[in-house]
Amino acid sequence: MSITLQRPRLRRPMLLAAAGGGLVAIAAGAGFFALNTRGPSAHFVEYAVHEASQMPTAIATGSDGAVWFTIDLGDAIGRLRDGRIEFLPTGLKLIEPVGLAAAPDGSAWFTDNAAHSVSRVAVSGEVTRIPLDTPSVRLGRLAVGANGAVWFAEGTGYSISEIRDGRLIRHIYDSPRGGPYGVAVAPDGTAWASLQSGDQIVRVGTDGAVKAFDLPSAASVPSDVAIGPDGAVWFLEYRTNSIGRLVGDDIQEFRVDERAVGLSGLAVAADGAVWFGLLREGSLGRLRDGQIVRFRLPRSRAKPYTVAIDRDGNIWYADITGYIGMLPAADAKQ
Repeated sequence: MSITLQRPRLRRPMLLAAAGGGLVAIAAGAGFFALNTRGPSAHFVEYAVHEASQMPTAIATGSDGAVWFTIDLGDAIGRLRDGRIEFLPTGLKLIEPVGLAAAPDGSAWFTDNAAHSVSRVAVSGEVTRIPLDTPSVRLGRLAVGANGAVWFAEGTGYSISEIRDGRLIRHIYDSPRGGPYGVAVAPDGTAWASLQSGDQIVRVGTDGAVKAFDLPSAASVPSDVAIGPDGAVWFLEYRTNSIGRLVGDDIQEFRVDERAVGLSGLAVAADGAVWFGLLREGSLGRLRDGQIVRFRLPRSRAKPYTVAIDRDGNIWYADITGYIGMLPAADAKQ
């Protein structure tokens, strides 16, 4: 394994509180084990984040090649272009900014708990905010549809919420076991979300109709959600160390490990490969054709919290110990 490392001054950060989410127990859920193998030799490119006590949290890739990332406890949004990191001031410190997505116009949207808003940063760096009207705000993941609509998990409002043409639209799913966390949008505009405490995946149709799907494993704690190129809905199950796949009404579960590996971050490549982070192993994982391959990151304390895939098939990750990294497409396809 080789690594290209760019390292400015660095201080060791604390672990992101949201990374563990307070979830420590591991349940033996339903499903089956995928075949696990050790990854081939891989070359990683990493960029150490200046002011590393402020942790890279969410990551997203734009159609223009820009890589965006949020910084927990930082007052800026990071953008990586042409091998150079720049910081775009937000005016306020960000607190658990776990939602981030790039928009078709080159801008990026992010969850902004401290400002009680969902915010947009333009290519120029200008930040605008859409305020939320609840007395408290706790936001999960965020996604942008092909039509530019912004979707986000509004846990405090029990809502899979949408910003469309400047209007805030809430799709309420009032579950006694808690609000949504993960969000993804299909090409046809259908939104999908996870209910961590409810062990459900929720669908919001283009007509606004909301439908919930119960997961077969109890106490599975579904988190991140992503859409595959074939329309399948993929999701992580934190406590059962599994990856789920929903097609129609059918759900499959692929067990990654019996141990608590800390699944976090999810993205699906154009070839259908499913990529995810393993926080407690310092690795990226790939599920393809029923086989799981681990790619160990080059630093022993690495903690990849989120993943994204760019237009060229490179796999990007935000490491909460202070790095933005990339696994080149050629290595990812091995």
